Order: sequence, then structure tokens, then C-alpha cells
Amino acid sequence: MTSQHPRPRVMGIVNVTPDSFSDGGRFLDPGAALDQARRLIDQGADILDIGGESTRPGATPVPAAEEIARVVPLIEAIRATSDVAVSIDTMKPAVARAAVAAGATIWNDVAALRFAPDAPEIAAELGCEVVLMHMLGEPGTMQDAPRYDDVVAEVEAFLLARAFTAMAAGVAREKIWLDPGIGFGKTPTHNLALLAALPRFKALGYPILLGASRKRFIAALDPLGAEAGDRLGGSLAAHLHGAAAGVAAVRVHDVRETVQALTVWGAIGGAG
Repeated sequence: MTSQHPRPRVMGIVNVTPDSFSDGGRFLDPGAALDQARRLIDQGADILDIGGESTRPGATPVPAAEEIARVVPLIEAIRATSDVAVSIDTMKPAVARAAVAAGATIWNDVAALRFAPDAPEIAAELGCEVVLMHMLGEPGTMQDAPRYDDVVAEVEAFLLARAFTAMAAGVAREKIWLDPGIGFGKTPTHNLALLAALPRFKALGYPILLGASRKRFIAALDPLGAEAGDRLGGSLAAHLHGAAAGVAAVRVHDVRETVQALTVWGAIGGAG
């Protein structure tokens, strides 16, 4: 059966870090990281998101040189054997520049080009696609009692402002993606409000990236609680909701299961 219902692209996560919240340390070894990348490609990932610095709550920063040393060899190895789209998950312009030179075509920036004053200009110079994400504060402090008067309106205004800043620096509008930043300086209530408002974000006219995979709000909703590796059901629920809202891509740890869920969801829509 061929689906007539468009599904989001699936962005598979490869964290080359010792301390990411869900899989820290598992793929720090270059060989293990490349094996994981190949596994996700085989499972149907449309994009690989490569990260060399954890952005989990309370994470400590990593020097740019160390981050580059972690991610560039992996990107080069992926590019040598596959034409899968590669995204670099970094706040640092120097890391983005090195990653794009190695073959990445997307800069996934949790700081929305705010880490350095020249980040917007460098994004324009690189000419890659850019994901602008909302984060309250920085990873080390973002979960310290986050507060908003109206989380949806404030995140929307922030994302639009960052998009306009990027365009003013020369980034083409069609290169810009937006991400509401589920779990980045938000309570479970904030996250649910943002998920419910995904159609509003899509109406802004930019592709939306949704990253809800294994996030803590899932455990908060589960009466039994759930460690990071036991949040697949909640992750799929959030990403299927995102698919129905028209997001362009979902960023996930569990590629095989997500591709299967989205394929069935799309087939049902096509049959109707």
C-alpha cells in the first residue's frame, strides 16, 4: 500500500557525547557512533542529527575544538558512504562551519543563532538550512523554575524575531526552520501547551521541527513514571500529534518505531 498522506521527515539522533540525557556515552567511540548512524539510516532515517555537546538540563559546556573533534570525523565517515542529509546540532558557529565543510547541510541550533554575535552572518555565509529553536536561558539553568505569562505567545514571538534577525543577516527565508523547544526551559504544562499549539506555529509559514523524543514531560504524565529509555509510547504519541499538525520533521531516538508509526498513520490517512 502506498500512503497518500504526507508524513514528517524522521531525524535520527546520534550523540557523540559522554553525558546526553538518554544515550550519553553509548556512541562516544567513533566506531560505535558510525555503526549507530548506519543503523539509523537502515531503519529509515531521512536526516541524521549529529551532536558533540550535551544540551540536557544542567549540562556543562564543551570547548569548540573538542566538539569539532567529536563530530567532524563522524560526518566525514557518513558522507563517504551515504547521501543521507546530515544536521549538526551545535550552538557554536565554529563547529557549524567545520561540520558544513565536512558535509552537513543543516545547522540545528538550540540557541537560535544567539551564541555568538556573528552567528547569523555565519549562517548566511554557510548557506545551509538553519533550525532556530526556543530555549529559556541556557542548558545549565533552563529548568530552574521556568516561568511565562503566555508560553505559546512568547515562544512564537521569540521564533519570529530570530527568523527576522537571521533574514536580516542574509539567511534565505526558505532555509529557516523553527522549533518550539519542547523541554528546553519548560514545565510539563508548558510543553503540553506548545504541543497543542503546533498548528499555530505551522501557520507562521516556516517548516517546523518537533523534538519530543524521550523528554521528561512524558514521565511526568505517566502514573508509573518512566526512565528515559522507557518513554517510547509517549514519544510516539507526541510525534503522531505533530504529524497531524503538519510538522516538517520529528527528531527522535527510536527511528525504526517512529518510521513504522508514521507509515501506518499515513496509510490510514491515505485510505480515508
